[in-house]
Amino acid sequence: MSQKNIIFYFSDQQRWDTINETVTPNLCELAKEGVMFENNFTCQPVCGPARACLQTGVYATQCGCYWNGVPLPKDRTPLARYFNEAGYDTAYIGKWHLASDRFPGVGLHCEKTAVPKERQGEYRYWRAADVLEFTSHGYDGYVFDENGTRLDFTGYRADGINDFALEYLENRNSDKPFFLFISQLEPHHQNDHHTYEGFRETVDTFKDYPLPSDLTFLEGDYKEMYPDYISAINRLDYNVGRLVEKLKELGIYDETVILYTSDHGSHFKTRNAEYKRSCHESSVHTPLIIKGGGFTGGKKEQRLTSLIDLPPTLLSLASIPVPDTYMGEDLTKQLTDSERKRDCVFIQISESQCGRAIRTEKYKYSVRSAAVSGFAVHSAKVYFEDYLYDLENDPDEKENLVKNPKYKQQRKVLRKMLIEQMVKAGEKAPVILPAVKKREK
Repeated sequence: MSQKNIIFYFSDQQRWDTINETVTPNLCELAKEGVMFENNFTCQPVCGPARACLQTGVYATQCGCYWNGVPLPKDRTPLARYFNEAGYDTAYIGKWHLASDRFPGVGLHCEKTAVPKERQGEYRYWRAADVLEFTSHGYDGYVFDENGTRLDFTGYRADGINDFALEYLENRNSDKPFFLFISQLEPHHQNDHHTYEGFRETVDTFKDYPLPSDLTFLEGDYKEMYPDYISAINRLDYNVGRLVEKLKELGIYDETVILYTSDHGSHFKTRNAEYKRSCHESSVHTPLIIKGGGFTGGKKEQRLTSLIDLPPTLLSLASIPVPDTYMGEDLTKQLTDSERKRDCVFIQISESQCGRAIRTEKYKYSVRSAAVSGFAVHSAKVYFEDYLYDLENDPDEKENLVKNPKYKQQRKVLRKMLIEQMVKAGEKAPVILPAVKKREK
């Protein structure tokens, strides 16, 4: 087969530091066969916008999906269309989060009902819910097929979503290569009762699991929530193992590229009142493993990578030309160019604030607008410096250096880099002013 099958396995709210032999043995096996990208970051630390970046190949402000509850725009070619036109069978399973309108009483609301076919991103096989956390809990729930028929599942949600993926693999058109997007909700907290829900049989196993050091010096709910969080990730890993077994059973494992990543991380209410929507490593640093398609040898890659890099990489893996509009770097080009790397990763932050940030190998630099709420504006003409961290000396981001006079010159350099990234992403060059007050976290 000249065209590789491709599976994109997507978790929700998973930190980068949860990949290890104890919690994720199956993912570690994939990493030993492929490449682990240890410095991967989201370009938007909130669910809908991150997904929009994946499906359009551009930043959230460019496609207009800068908040949760903004549907995928009709004037952007969705990712699945490129695969469809290249002869692929396309399938989407799990959480979509790109169909409903945010504003009550305006437009379409399908948070608990079927996503209309014209809002399914042109995937031809569909087993999904727009807001899976509204149609399910950790156990039991429902999704819909491409025709709007409700499909119930019982048992742990990650198992149920994975079952739909296995069903697709068993029944697909074997004459075509396939692009399968599996969008799990775990380990995301359950919105309606603000708790993480692990796999009940293993939660106690992780009750004494070590807490990340970047959380423990701050107040948050990590002591209560972390065992469930890790248990959920462990069950995700179990399901990745089941998927691999199915591919091997069908004799297509070696013909299939697998990418595993997450939309953003979780800071467990340490940096703001919820779990994400901040510039901090706990919120933006995510796992990335690619197995197959040239990504082999068990290498641990240190170069900076971004969620925005994955759409062009996916197309390249399928030998599909990458549109000039795409904003990310094609990671397949790094396979033959050891010097090719980013200077920084660009991050747009919304909802909790209207903010922008860059992450270099050494520094984190973040700015925010004066807007009281991130729901008030999605971009601004003026920003204020908000955070500066020296990650080499302070990987847990304990000391905000944004007002430290010793870093005045470094802030100037980072400010220039950030503005360049904003302009590249189609934003107008803003004015960035010094921080107006000391921030404690």
